[in-house]
Amino acid sequence: MVRRRAKRAQPSPIQSKPEWRQLRHPFKPQEAFSDDRIAAMHDLALRVLEELGIKVLLDEARKVYAKGGARVVDEMVYFGRDMVDAAIASAPASFRMEAPTAARGYQVEDGALIFGPGGGCPNVTDRINGRRPGSIAALEDAIRLCQSFDVIHKVGPCCEAQDVPVHLRHYATMRAQLALSDKSLFVMGRGRQQVTESFEMIRLALNHSDEEFRRGVWCSTVVNTNSPRLLDRPMAQALIDFARYGQLSVITPFCLAGAMAPVTVAGALILQHAEALSALVLTQLVNPGAPAVIGGFGSNVDMKSGAPAFGTPAQIQMSIGTGQLCRHVGLPWRGAAGAASNAPDMQAAGETHHALWGNLMANAGMVFHAAGWLEGGISFGFEKFINDIEALQTIAQLCTRPDSDEDALGWEALTEVDPGGHFFATDQTMNRYEEAFYKPLVADLNNYGNWEMNGAVSAENRATEIWQQVLSEFTPPEGGQDRAGRIEDFVAQHTQAGGAPILD
Repeated sequence: MVRRRAKRAQPSPIQSKPEWRQLRHPFKPQEAFSDDRIAAMHDLALRVLEELGIKVLLDEARKVYAKGGARVVDEMVYFGRDMVDAAIASAPASFRMEAPTAARGYQVEDGALIFGPGGGCPNVTDRINGRRPGSIAALEDAIRLCQSFDVIHKVGPCCEAQDVPVHLRHYATMRAQLALSDKSLFVMGRGRQQVTESFEMIRLALNHSDEEFRRGVWCSTVVNTNSPRLLDRPMAQALIDFARYGQLSVITPFCLAGAMAPVTVAGALILQHAEALSALVLTQLVNPGAPAVIGGFGSNVDMKSGAPAFGTPAQIQMSIGTGQLCRHVGLPWRGAAGAASNAPDMQAAGETHHALWGNLMANAGMVFHAAGWLEGGISFGFEKFINDIEALQTIAQLCTRPDSDEDALGWEALTEVDPGGHFFATDQTMNRYEEAFYKPLVADLNNYGNWEMNGAVSAENRATEIWQQVLSEFTPPEGGQDRAGRIEDFVAQHTQAGGAPILD
């Protein structure tokens, strides 16, 4: 029988760590391919663009490409190498991502390490409420969780607010971000009217002029190509609109080796690289110098079922190879973590940890789906989010080099302890013990007897208690309600006018 002790008030699980708000990679990037093979892969990606081309469904985008020198035949666009070289040369290698609170901004460049939550999930799941369609209330709770941990650097569309009609959804999601967070913002690229209205809401909320808004990078969108070699209408329009306003496009081919890409890691990387460069060209033709992040989200499928797989050796190799290709062209890039598991279990933890370590070895700049992503992106899990935060905080701790001054070397401590003794009571230990090591968020380090006496609570159950406590104690950031209040008239007027349609 499990014995339970009466619960006592728990200290806050949140560690305020301002140094975690701008992380730098602690280790040198690894290599999956030799330099000559990377050069050959880049050359073959250029050949894909030159000879095979990209199918572009948006007429406006085809006209931009044609004006820039591309050969356009019906919906197919073929790129000269000079066009790609010019885009690579004009895209910034480093830029600052702004946030409503200046201290939450960060530099996007080689060596930076930026974590974003799981995003784009139609469903949300937790142990208390079960698995259910995403809602605005669930999205607001997810934003509260993202805001609470310094190791999450940006908010994201963790789950779809399916209870809000899609032509009005951008109003609700923007209001939630502005009220509940002061981290960098997201906008979904679902059509020009929704995008430009979102830009206007950010401008109003921050009290900026149009010129001030365009001078800074205030929001980002993820642009997915439809592999293989297709750029659809809403994604092409998002690339144009974000570039025109100087906002960030995170260009993300989703190449699953064996399904939408060649079965080999090298072949999948070549396709991913070609698609990313084709989208980059569009941003630079519209506005030379517009911020863009390339890279991709690559892994493999299970060859028995066709289902996406994550945290696999192929995903790790693709992450490392992506980093090599992006450093070859000198541009910042994104990777991704994620999990295929249907529950926040050992499989989910293993998949995410393997993928995170792959991004660490690859020196990924922006790592999306770093916390909360389940079922291959079908659900955002609250317990999964908390357990992933543990992993991210561990990585963040690695980003600080260990002390190596005279006291840290420990000669005095070594002289204090006899053979067979212990270091618990040395002056060095007593002076440092409170901040000496990472303090676990979820992990229970008690022995079996104490763990059993305390209720034999599993990591998943502990994560439930943590997210509930974080939400119950949440305080909105300073200025959040004011920022949200500044868009109320705009939202009311545009809602009454019928909202904004999406582009399909």
